[in-house]
Order: sequence, then structure tokens, then C-alpha cells
Amino acid sequence: MQYDIIIIGGGIVGLATGLKIKQQKPDLKVLILEKEAEVAKHQTGNNSGVIHSGLYYKPGSLKAINCINGYHELIQFCEVENIPYELTGKVVVATRDEQIPILNGLFERALQNGLEGTKKITLDELKEYEPYCAGVAAMFVPQTGIVDYKVVAQAYAKKFESLGGEIFLNNKVEGIKTLNGVSYVRSSYHEFSAKLVINCAGLYSDKVAQMNQDEPIDVRIIPFRGEYYKLKKEREYLVRNLIYPVPDPNFPFLGVHFTRMMKGGVEAGPNAVLAFKREGYRKSDVNLKELSETLSWPGFQKVASKYWKTGFGELYRSFSKAAFTKALQELIPDINESDLVDGGAGVRAQACDRTGGLLDDFSIRENEYAINVLNAPSPAATSSLSIGGTVSKLALKRFD
Repeated sequence: MQYDIIIIGGGIVGLATGLKIKQQKPDLKVLILEKEAEVAKHQTGNNSGVIHSGLYYKPGSLKAINCINGYHELIQFCEVENIPYELTGKVVVATRDEQIPILNGLFERALQNGLEGTKKITLDELKEYEPYCAGVAAMFVPQTGIVDYKVVAQAYAKKFESLGGEIFLNNKVEGIKTLNGVSYVRSSYHEFSAKLVINCAGLYSDKVAQMNQDEPIDVRIIPFRGEYYKLKKEREYLVRNLIYPVPDPNFPFLGVHFTRMMKGGVEAGPNAVLAFKREGYRKSDVNLKELSETLSWPGFQKVASKYWKTGFGELYRSFSKAAFTKALQELIPDINESDLVDGGAGVRAQACDRTGGLLDDFSIRENEYAINVLNAPSPAATSSLSIGGTVSKLALKRFD
């Protein structure tokens, strides 16, 4: 079966990319291949549902640009398609005096990124936003919100198909070969051909990237599992909307926080622990081949040696509910271990280079026959339409 463009991966970024291409060039024949029986099965379907503002990202970076642009596009899409969402705002709270300079830096970054209405708040004002939250300093970010990204992704898929795009489920890509300028993509059921392959494979994006080029790629996807608890129904009153800590500037995760969910309930978490399988949502999920690939990657070994103390703390919280509760009590002292019930888990696809660098920005790399989205962790869901627009521009240049 012949196509102009084949997109590998039916998560929110792949779907948004397909949608953007069809909106701009409806005559192009575009196929999305997804290995699962439904779209948005993995990172998209297991994230926190937060609409991110762009607060944390370096001004001018792909993350900042795409998050801020994507935020506005996402809100507009939800409005047009009648997808429920709420702009709740969030508080970011310093719980110790040494975190205040970092909080002040975040405030300056918010201003640089154009987040109008972001403001420092007094502790009395903090109590007005979140009555049970404690800290020594805080700020309020109005642009943050909540949505169900699985619903959003399904809407992208429906609109993509209405424009003539095709989605084949249960088609895992097993190989790609290029001959005379055409890429032949072999899946578990069929072989397809295309002039261009776009890799939006998330947790397997490095594997797919290696399929479409001869030289070894210099990054490896390291899977980090984020585990959540939920507040018992009778204790949900402790959290009105979203409460975030000041992040550790030396660690690429935001720390445990509280999130009111669009589909109901309040999540507490996540931690960040190495997953022993790329799609390892449970502690018992192990794939020895994938784990060996992670542990033997020189970049991961450097990361482990650099962050071992932080990593040990995250692992300890994974197995100790008491330790997890203690971390949450920094923000809400009234939280008790008995208030928490098991929640879900997600796995973040974090690209790591050979030198031990955890890629902080989005990474989109091109070769003659493919475009590879190699690093698109949070806030990729918020940014999805903007990332899709960026990738579609790169793709459509090849068809002008």
C-alpha cells in the first residue's frame, strides 16, 4: 500500500502531526500506524491531564515556544470541539527558605515567557487559593488548567480521518528499508511504502529512528515511571486545584504535587523511578533485554552516578508509602498516610545522550527519508498541536 507520508505512533503528537498535515495539504495520502488496539494508549493516556503554561522552560527553547503556542491552540480546539476543560490556575510553593531564590527565578521566567497575570502571592493569599497548603513563599500562575488528553487525542483522530487520513491499529512497525528514494515500512501485518516517514513512536522513538538510518543514533530513550496516589473521596477537599513545589533545578522532574483531575478525583505524585521495561507501569514489569540496554548505555551510567542520591530517594518513596506521604506533607501538612489510595502510573520517555545529558528540550531530527521526534516529554500533550505544526512544516517542504 502506497502513501505520501507514514506517521509511526498514534499518540497525541503523531495524531496532531497527521491532522496538521491534512489540514494544510488535504490531497496528500497520509497513514498513521499504531501498534496498540487504540490510539493514545501509553504516554498520552497515562499522564496527569495538566494543561501546562510554559512556566518552567527556557525562553526561546522549543519547549517554551511550542508549549505557549500549543496552549492557545489546545484551548481553541477544545472550544470548537466541545471538549471539557478548566483553566484552574496553580500555585507554586516554596516550602523552605533556600527555595525562595529558585521561586523568584521561576517568576522572572514566567514574565519572560509572557505569562500575563502570574503573580507572587502572600501566605494569606496562598490560603485563599489553597486553604490547607503550607509554605514560606508562593506564586500563582493563571494559565494552568486540566483536560482529559485521551479525549483530546481521540478528537484529533476523528478529525484526521474526516479529512481523509487513515489510521491502522494493531500494526507494530518491525522494520524500515529505503530503496530508490522510497521507504518500505514493514508492520506486523502489512508492508507499506511512503516518500516520507515521520517517527512519533514515543517510548520507542529511538528504536524507530535506528530503523530509518544506517549510522548509530547518539541518544537512548530511558523510561522513567511516575507513580501516583489518589486522595480518598472524603479528603479531596484538601486540594482545590493544582499545587506544585519548587522544582529541583538539578533534576529534570517537577517533584510530587497535587492535581485535581478532569475526570474526577485528586492525584498526588508522581515520583520518578527507572522503569525496568519501556512500558513498565507496574513495579513487577520487567523486560530483561530492554533493562540491559538501559543499564549498558554509557549515558545512563553517567546519569546514575550523578543523580544516585536523588534516584535512591525516589526509589525509596516508590516502596514506602510513609516516605511518599512525608514528601506530600511538605505542601499539605494535614495529609495522612491513610488518606492515600493507590493511583495509576505513567512512563516518561526521556532521551539521554551518550555523555549523560538528559535532553531537556524537544528534539526533532531529520534525515533524507525521515523526520524523527526523538524527545517529546511533558509538556508534549499541551504542545501537541504546535509540535504537530512544526513537524508538518518540515514535512511539507519536501512536497513543495
